[in-house]
Amino acid sequence: MNVGIEHYITISALLFSIGFFGVLLRKNTLVIYMCLELMLNACNLGLVAFSRYHGGMSGSVFVFFIITVAAAEVAVGLAIIVALFRKRQTVQVGELNALKG
Repeated sequence: MNVGIEHYITISALLFSIGFFGVLLRKNTLVIYMCLELMLNACNLGLVAFSRYHGGMSGSVFVFFIITVAAAEVAVGLAIIVALFRKRQTVQVGELNALKG
């Protein structure tokens, strides 16, 4: 069996859909954050697949920069979630209201 670009794009679309519906349906901020990361990695998979299919390195280079930004995002995002948990004692989205004192 030969694995072609359509297989990679199908997996990428499936992962992105799982992440998208996870963001829409979940109430826990950690799970929402993980679903956002899943969506980001699904886009990375698509970029690498198209880059490999067209024989260039531009998609792979772009993925490298996305992974670099995602690493910084993880540090900042988890710090914000930990700070919210320390202040409110919950990570449920429905119970967090950041604009109130």
